[in-house]
Amino acid sequence: MSGALEVCETVAAFRAACDALRVEDRKLGFVPTMGALHRGHLALVAEARRRAPNVAVSIFVNPTQFGPNEDFARYPRPLERDLELCREAGVRLVFTPSPAEMYPAGERTRVHVSDLTDVLEGPFRPGHFDGVASVVTKLFAASGPVVAVFGRKDYQQLAVVRRMTADLLLPVEVVGFPTVRDPDGLALSSRNVYLSSDERARALAVPRGLARAVALHRGGERHAGALRRAVLELVEPAATRIDYVAVADADDLTPVPDAERVGERALLALAIFVGKTRLIDNVVFSEDNPPVTP
Repeated sequence: MSGALEVCETVAAFRAACDALRVEDRKLGFVPTMGALHRGHLALVAEARRRAPNVAVSIFVNPTQFGPNEDFARYPRPLERDLELCREAGVRLVFTPSPAEMYPAGERTRVHVSDLTDVLEGPFRPGHFDGVASVVTKLFAASGPVVAVFGRKDYQQLAVVRRMTADLLLPVEVVGFPTVRDPDGLALSSRNVYLSSDERARALAVPRGLARAVALHRGGERHAGALRRAVLELVEPAATRIDYVAVADADDLTPVPDAERVGERALLALAIFVGKTRLIDNVVFSEDNPPVTP
């Protein structure tokens, strides 16, 4: 059932609106975002609408998941455009809380998921996943039972949210949606707007490297080091800085040493800087198609 877009700024109003939509149609889809919506977010909304009659979206740039030298202050916040995109996509409800609404005065609680947060992004963004897990827990507490859709581009975040949701017995079904890419293969991200035209061209080394690794794996290559080096050979000349290029277990995210072999299913994930912009991307062998690149 379609209807007008409702915008809520408080937890109480959002909770009541979610309850009302569940009375109307029982099941509710939910897409948590930080705004600056793009085609990737809209694909998540479409998947949520496929799974539930009505969809809610949250737009909240969460301060606790940004480090002291990260881009919280300059993160894009085009709220009116985001609301119009939500209207066009058939979203029924948008939650736009303030930091004070999500983090009441005197708050002291953080949600920590061990082990999964110690690898890959963990060492480079200390405290990031505590911020993610805490805000998503708060969003789920406000929304109540939902089908929540997250993108697989943030693969480690998806793993953390799934573990946290299961461990805390939250009444939420967590769905991972395949990475959405531009025609040149670059994964869609709100931070792509920071890239100059030259930097954007250099950033295409990321999907090209991942595509090469997928092709090698499909051809029978199973040595973690060979798969990792296939990506590094393309990424190193393009990157301003490399945080990591890693092969890991696709479930518990444990890195696989270069000398060891992987099975049919494994994660290859990376984080690099091109100029001042940090890009992350990944593929899961035997699950994901290779990025299509020019």
